[in-house]
Amino acid sequence: MKTSTLQTKIPTRYWHQLEEGRIQCDLCPRACQIKEGQQGLCFVRANQNQKIVLTTYGRSSGFCVDPIEKKPLNHFLPGTPILSFGTAGCNLACQFCQNWDISKSREMDTLADQAAPDTLARAAQKLGCRSVAYTYNDPIIFHEYAIDVAKECRKLGIKSVAVTAGYVNDEPRREFFSYMDAANVDLKAFTERFYHKLAGGHLQPVLETLRYLKHETQVWFELTTLLIPGENDSEKELEEMTQWVVENLGHEVPMHFTAFHPTWKMLDKPPTPPHTLSMARHIALKNGVRYAYTGNVHDQVGESTYCHHCNHKLIERDWYILSDWHLTPDGKCNQCGTTCAGLFDAEAGTWGAKRLPVKLQNFVA
Repeated sequence: MKTSTLQTKIPTRYWHQLEEGRIQCDLCPRACQIKEGQQGLCFVRANQNQKIVLTTYGRSSGFCVDPIEKKPLNHFLPGTPILSFGTAGCNLACQFCQNWDISKSREMDTLADQAAPDTLARAAQKLGCRSVAYTYNDPIIFHEYAIDVAKECRKLGIKSVAVTAGYVNDEPRREFFSYMDAANVDLKAFTERFYHKLAGGHLQPVLETLRYLKHETQVWFELTTLLIPGENDSEKELEEMTQWVVENLGHEVPMHFTAFHPTWKMLDKPPTPPHTLSMARHIALKNGVRYAYTGNVHDQVGESTYCHHCNHKLIERDWYILSDWHLTPDGKCNQCGTTCAGLFDAEAGTWGAKRLPVKLQNFVA
């Protein structure tokens, strides 16, 4: 299929009819009730001819090859390149969104690039990418497009990675993650107040997604929490969050604590101090999280991976560049033989910190 003939509006499954010509979208917990011609809060799902359609199928805000650590994923094919793309819109309303120009865009001009699913998978293969990331905005809202891309990627042995807030209902959750190999889930905070006040959502559906991923799938996943001064960075909240993670998800789910920078509608908060990130990492380790990281700051100790048994440094990271690699070919500590959780190649990847914008038109068959 050539991009020039790509159908960008396709029917969807997760909705039901209401009275007076309205339709309720059942993809996520927002349950938008949409009149004919209107869009849901996400911007990309609309009521057209009394059906919910995805209006941005095959359209993207851009394609780029990134280091996989940027997602961030530290335990899934470290050092390898990943073809990344997103669309427009989002089903949350985070006042602190770091990608607000994409996720909050309601302009179709944002979606300047197009690619059919098979074109995207073929491009990943030719670019030497082991995986494709559905990112920049939440792939939950372009559910059908992400799944079709993932299907094409599987045919070529390419992994699929979802970077998501996990804000999705049960049935679409099961379908979506059945096509994903890995995920980074944004656990924004551990209070309902934060989710309701600052993200326009609720905490419980995210926790349900995390439990589902751990107990009902083989998806490798890691967690990220952006720590915002005075909002979700208290010792009490971090204690409760990390204890919940260990009790409900186990010891081996990596946690990333990343630094906030003033942006979008939250310009009155200062950047996160490095010592807050270090505190969060130490609390997580104390409570039994085996792999805890700091992010968005330069911190080689907090970025590197250590053996949870003997504390031997397994992978040294300097931003997105890997140096020391002390894993055996089967993913074990070369000092004590303890397995490091995740998916690892026999050797470290060498992609480094490069960022390569890509025009998918060059890969059309």
